[in-house]
Amino acid sequence: MRTLRIFLIAVLTAVLLLSLTSGSYLVVNDPQKADVIVVLAGETNWRPARGLQLLSHGYAPRMLLDVPAAGIIYDQSMLNIAKEYVLHQGQAVSICPIAGLSTKTEAQDVVGCLRNSGVHRILVVTSDYHTRRARSVFQRELRGYDISIAAAFDSETFGIPWWHHRQWAKINLDEWLRLVWWQAIDRWR
Repeated sequence: MRTLRIFLIAVLTAVLLLSLTSGSYLVVNDPQKADVIVVLAGETNWRPARGLQLLSHGYAPRMLLDVPAAGIIYDQSMLNIAKEYVLHQGQAVSICPIAGLSTKTEAQDVVGCLRNSGVHRILVVTSDYHTRRARSVFQRELRGYDISIAAAFDSETFGIPWWHHRQWAKINLDEWLRLVWWQAIDRWR
């Protein structure tokens, strides 16, 4: 009985420690100089802003903005909205239309946009909680490229101490489910 109690306490302690560090494990922020910055689709404020910041700091000479090709917002094509946005940047920003609905298919779409571009090093920009999985996906799907990752932080959506806000807890759980699914299933397909 005593051995069982010690075992249960050890298991509960391990679960607690893993839970408390789960948010920080998801976030990888290690931008490296690259040939191009690729801003992933899915969020249209913080990700592009972080990409433009890295572009202005000389991390790459150009930026590729992933945009869902079939996306519509209030009867407006997301591609048209993005084209208008890019026109006002005055920097080396172009659009990569994507059809995929997952990070894996988005990575495959990016390959098409980079074909014959001479790019070897890619700096991927995505939301902070999405960085670990996105880096893993891009490293797997774009094997001939050197991939680094930069986090776009948005305190409304996620924070490392995820237990402080309900939204952060939901994002943490959802991203962990996606990360486990990627590592256990999708990466092997």
